[in-house]
Amino acid sequence: MNNWNRNVVYLYKTMILQRITYWLIAPVLYSLSLLPFAVLHLISDLFSFLLNHVLGYRKQMIDKYLKQIFTDLPMDERIAIRNKFYRNLGDVIVETIKSITLSPNAIQKRYKMVNVEVLTQYEKKGQTAFIVCGHYSNWEWMASLGLQFESAVPYLIYSPLRNPYFDRFIQRIRRKYNVFLLARQKTMVTLHEEEKKGKAGVYGFAMDQSPRLKTKSYWRPFLGIRVPVFTGAERLAKEYNIPLVFASINRIKRGYYEVVFEVLEENPADKPDYRITDRFYEKLEAQIYRDPSQYLWSHRRFKHAGKES
Repeated sequence: MNNWNRNVVYLYKTMILQRITYWLIAPVLYSLSLLPFAVLHLISDLFSFLLNHVLGYRKQMIDKYLKQIFTDLPMDERIAIRNKFYRNLGDVIVETIKSITLSPNAIQKRYKMVNVEVLTQYEKKGQTAFIVCGHYSNWEWMASLGLQFESAVPYLIYSPLRNPYFDRFIQRIRRKYNVFLLARQKTMVTLHEEEKKGKAGVYGFAMDQSPRLKTKSYWRPFLGIRVPVFTGAERLAKEYNIPLVFASINRIKRGYYEVVFEVLEENPADKPDYRITDRFYEKLEAQIYRDPSQYLWSHRRFKHAGKES
């Protein structure tokens, strides 16, 4: 068997395995999503306990960074932050599952967008806007922002799942909230085409992603740790002079959230390089210092620390 045939066989086996995995797991997720929030939050408590005290999911890494960042806090307070983080993570997971069957009306009652006119003003002007946030609180429910628009096309920038069946599954869930998922690699082309047609859109970026290391990476302190930072949203905003709006997400009580919008930059084209990115991180840092337990400490944001050449 030559290499080409081996590759075909490998791809075929992978596709079959992915399909079987989807058929086995998707019905379970759908069934879980039908449970009431009270039951799902009990499941979240169990799941967070397992992650924290049984599996120790990335616990050493989390403890390391909490110690580096919150140097003045005693150990018991850092442990309390870590324990609350695991609970937050459990809630985000079960609430994301709940969105499979959660109606648009129901999610809007639990995910209040306080001053959404700060964002929708650009649709009324026929302008495209970028909305930026971090992996803070329940960022997954930001998908419901699509329900706020009449004509603008809302996109959430994401990294496609390796399993195409689950990827399409997630896309269908998001479409229920009038949002399109846009692969990060296609963002520039899509934005260029939409702008050329004069179509106003809304593009959502989680800007605290960890970029690949490059010789020209932009490095800055984040929570006191020097790391390379993602600048793609700023570069696109400057090229097309698209305003950026910061979304500050916060849990009001369990299962209920509030989002406050603030214009980060109205006219980015003439601003110095990295000013917008710096302002974003300043806003995100302020959120995290107010309540560090709601940040996603497990997403390896600091993995490149100390590698600056």
